[in-house]
Amino acid sequence: MQASHAAAAVSARFDDPNLVSCGGLEPVLRLADSCGLADLVGQRLSVPSPNAHLKVPALVAGMVAGADSIDDMDLLRHGGMDRLFDGVRAPSTLGTFLRCFTFGHVRQLDSLAASVLVGLAQRTPLLPAADQLAFLDIDDTIRATHGYAKQGAGYGYSKVKGLNALLATLSTPAAAPVIIASRLRKGSTNSARGAARLLSDALATARRCGAGPLLIVRADSAYYNQAVIAAAIRAGARFSVTARMDPAVRRAIATIEESAWTPIHYPNAVWDEDEQHLVSDAEVAEIPFTAFGSRGKAERIEARLIVRRVKRLNPKHVPAGQSELFATYRHHAVFTDSPMSMLDAEADHRAHAIIEQVNADLKSGALAHLPSGSFAANSAWLVLAAIAFNLTRAAGCLASPWHAHATGATIRRHLITVPARIARSARRIRLHLPMNWPWHQDWQQLFDALHPPPTAA
Repeated sequence: MQASHAAAAVSARFDDPNLVSCGGLEPVLRLADSCGLADLVGQRLSVPSPNAHLKVPALVAGMVAGADSIDDMDLLRHGGMDRLFDGVRAPSTLGTFLRCFTFGHVRQLDSLAASVLVGLAQRTPLLPAADQLAFLDIDDTIRATHGYAKQGAGYGYSKVKGLNALLATLSTPAAAPVIIASRLRKGSTNSARGAARLLSDALATARRCGAGPLLIVRADSAYYNQAVIAAAIRAGARFSVTARMDPAVRRAIATIEESAWTPIHYPNAVWDEDEQHLVSDAEVAEIPFTAFGSRGKAERIEARLIVRRVKRLNPKHVPAGQSELFATYRHHAVFTDSPMSMLDAEADHRAHAIIEQVNADLKSGALAHLPSGSFAANSAWLVLAAIAFNLTRAAGCLASPWHAHATGATIRRHLITVPARIARSARRIRLHLPMNWPWHQDWQQLFDALHPPPTAA
């Protein structure tokens, strides 16, 4: 491809009042309306700012279209956007609105986000077969910040200065994950701080979204504590948590008979974080295990320990004081009460890494920045980003099975940021989109799902 030979005759003017750059926002906001987003804001959000029922959808719409800062919300005010949407607000107005939030208002927004997700699950094929098997993953991520104006910024486990976002996602074997709960925390916080409370809220929302009896909570070793696992048990969920290699776990592993190890080959190699290389072959075994033995008898948890071991590349580089068993092999233990077989439970636990794709999607979209110096405003921004993420995922599910598993950036590029010209005739609006758009059938399917044909009189 190259520039036209008639390039000398080309000129450009920003003068068309009927063009919009994101025609896909129309069906997405219709979907948000069908879930009662604006009505829920009016009912549940008591922030002292007028027209919150217009400002919250405006912020969500901007994020769906790709805005990652308050200034980017200006993309809602171009061309014919005011003909296609009501209640468009200036970025300065939306920024002032966010700065009105307190912690209590953010919790109200959490409740609102949960109800919107429940509505999406009821109206779209967002979580197929959730009544048979569903996974709830919990993890945190650091969003780097710069300068000295961000409240709560600090250095955490990653040695990066920023704020800590705790997320819980819900998925099924046939569905990509959606964000079911979120919480912004100080950058220097411990990963597990507040995780039990967030997990309890997320499990309640998961049940409202249609998750059945077999709901498995997955987490890494940062969440291997009694409070988190007990929260899962109280809610009737199963758990699968990476166990820290403490003395009790090491003693339990040392009791495994050599004949109990089962060889396993991974078709897709597994990345070993500790030794920084891919692992294709390993051995797996399981034993009964009682966790948190130093606590009272009522707080101890009995389940099983599934252990994967791989040979060390360099057996000489082993911490002092470890036995010959640990010098030869690296061990990775999972504490779980999953009803699945040993190999299936181990494979399902490794799939916990799916939450990293959600972290990446957020950081390539609305969470590219935390736009305010106010901690509460940034907390609200995170919750709104989660709503936008779930709306985008639901739109992909309505468009095509392929888009149901695509990344947020791909859905945005294929279905949201589609240029359109607005025409009006007989009090009806028609959108004229580019001819031969590669994903026009998927876009049309999304549009038709939100605009059913009128019934005959």
